Amino acid sequence: MSNEFTGLVAIVTGGASGIGAAIADRLQQGGARVAVFDLQPDAAAHADLAIAVDVADDASVRAGVDRVAAELGRIDIVVNNAGIGAQGTIESNPDEEWHRVFDINVLGMMRVARAALPHLRNSPAASIVNTASIAATAGLPQRALYSASKGAVAALTRAMAADHLREGIRVNAVNPGTADTPWIGRLLASADDPVAERAALEARQPHGRLVTADEVAGAVAYLASPASGSTTGVELAVDGGMQELRLRPAGS
Repeated sequence: MSNEFTGLVAIVTGGASGIGAAIADRLQQGGARVAVFDLQPDAAAHADLAIAVDVADDASVRAGVDRVAAELGRIDIVVNNAGIGAQGTIESNPDEEWHRVFDINVLGMMRVARAALPHLRNSPAASIVNTASIAATAGLPQRALYSASKGAVAALTRAMAADHLREGIRVNAVNPGTADTPWIGRLLASADDPVAERAALEARQPHGRLVTADEVAGAVAYLASPASGSTTGVELAVDGGMQELRLRPAGS
């Protein structure tokens, strides 16, 4: 693996498990020093610095960013990966849950990026990567609140890219399909027929399986890499073709 991140410092939110842990691992393998922000930092296996940060709390975010700058000396990459899921139609969740999900999934990304901006402006290779979702670009049943929050992330990514391009800061998003993560594991465990539910999730992605966390991490590494200096304001789908392909049924 190349060392394209050597000398750079990255923050990965939600980096102690699932996709976030895979991203932290990939960036470390590429030579970056990685600071993980997580509610359970002790679980972070791939971190040069692990900090308890609640992205819904601006004071917590600013303290975390200040600590990274003080202890690691700089900030070059921010991966806004922390987020929570939600199920149901627009009728399924009360206003309080809508506010909570947006506060974490959208405002949480804004808070971390906002606190890091003064440091990113001093980086020769500044990059922000936001974790959006296939739910931002495709209408999925029983995902109204989650889809709305990830659609906001996609729009915010483009706006941030426009705002900060001339400051030398690139901003992109990755759109995972249904990935094999602990959250999906809990979702399957709560289903009436977990085996059938997993088969249905796999079947709706054209390549016939769940996306792996490492595949998402690879896409994030591409977007964050200094070698991708002309890539900004884009959403990179890692969804087995779910968004763009329309395959005929097998055997037809």
